[in-house]
Amino acid sequence: MNQPNILLIIADQHRGDCIGINGHPDVKTPYLDTLATQGVNFENAYTACPSCIPARAALFTGMSQKLNGRPGYREGVTWTYPQTLAGELSNAGYQTQAVGKMHVHPLRNSMGFHNVELHDGYIAHYRKPHTPHHEHQSVADDYFYWLKNEKGISADVTDTGLQANSWAARPWIYDEELHPTNWAATRSIDFLRRRDRSKPFFLMTSFVRPHPPFDAPACYFDMYNNKNLADSPIGDWADTELYKKFGTVYDGVYMTPDEELRRQAKVGYYACITHLDHQIGRIIMALQEDDTYNDTFIMFVSDHGELLGDHNLFRKMLPYEGSARVPMIVRPHQEATWNRGQVLPHVTELRDIMPTLLDLAGAEKPGKMDGISLVNTIAEGTPTREYLHGEHPQGRRSAHYIVTETDKYIWYSQTGIEQYFHLESDPQELNNKINSPAYQERIGKLKEYLIQELTGRREGYTDGKQLIVGAEFWNADIENQYITH
Repeated sequence: MNQPNILLIIADQHRGDCIGINGHPDVKTPYLDTLATQGVNFENAYTACPSCIPARAALFTGMSQKLNGRPGYREGVTWTYPQTLAGELSNAGYQTQAVGKMHVHPLRNSMGFHNVELHDGYIAHYRKPHTPHHEHQSVADDYFYWLKNEKGISADVTDTGLQANSWAARPWIYDEELHPTNWAATRSIDFLRRRDRSKPFFLMTSFVRPHPPFDAPACYFDMYNNKNLADSPIGDWADTELYKKFGTVYDGVYMTPDEELRRQAKVGYYACITHLDHQIGRIIMALQEDDTYNDTFIMFVSDHGELLGDHNLFRKMLPYEGSARVPMIVRPHQEATWNRGQVLPHVTELRDIMPTLLDLAGAEKPGKMDGISLVNTIAEGTPTREYLHGEHPQGRRSAHYIVTETDKYIWYSQTGIEQYFHLESDPQELNNKINSPAYQERIGKLKEYLIQELTGRREGYTDGKQLIVGAEFWNADIENQYITH
């Protein structure tokens, strides 16, 4: 088998339902819809740990949080994994190039890529006064360095007045070609021009949007400003009072209670998605002009979602669908004889990307990897996993979840709060059925799965028979350890 070119497109904070072909009532994504029509669309793709750093650890290593030691968000800890997606593909003869967001440490850690053109978005950790000069974003981040050359030393993405985790929204203030989404597409296209044509390529284009700030060019805001946007789902379990008090914090865990600001947040988020989609279109057209589109395997995913007002919540980390479910679209190269246009129900996760791409490349797979290759799943419908265990520490909101093709069990480890959603009949998680007599046997089974997953964890989440509330969270990053057991 000839090694196909591989294009991995990663969005940041892109909800699994916010693609036109997935039935979203408002969002328009013509290029992503095209890739799904020409390929395979996984409708139950998740991120086990829904925030940037742990999600990317799974993607780059092919390992679950249990093996890679990163179930939560920690900045400033060196990534020292002996196996990486780009490193293994480099060893298999690929020219490997990353453009855009890496979110690793140190910032210029190549993670096995031959070359990285970096833009991580605004990360305050790398802008503090004590940050070494070479590690400061104004120097180490290629986009920020470039923007200052283009617009002056004081130019920044913060010039819009938007914070990088806020629901506030407004259009981009500079020319569109200076937007970081355009920059990532432009630099990716330039790689196609200058690549070594004696080798297959692995290009990872990693966009920062639709992660806040919601700052797409004005024409994309215009697409949504006059539409009657669908309401966010509010479950029978959702808080209806605290969010009114604390939702006024611009970067908090609650959505703003101000109806106009809520509408603006949705407009800004959807605008960023369509802008992203059109820039993906630029890359697709460049591949077509290069006559390599049919020889290129294309995969589109996101690291996690965005709650965007679901159940009055904002941002990510929580185990609900808006946060934990992600898009996963695979558009095969012409040599693959897979059925196109499939929508597959199998539960998949970001750790599955590395074994899948290594399979396609005919590359040897490292032993320490618990992701599942999706090649046979796509070609023959082979099952992936019966369930997925996810988690994320977040103080009193620290939670674990078990999700299957049909349902989800959630356990808040610090409070003992439990939830159960029958996703097949309640995909928006409107009704918490944890106390429903009809589901007690099923809930017990999912709880057994969670106890199995947590048995032996040093936090002491379980004694092997029951879940134990209040166990102190432990993260391998604290001791900078790589999990070897």
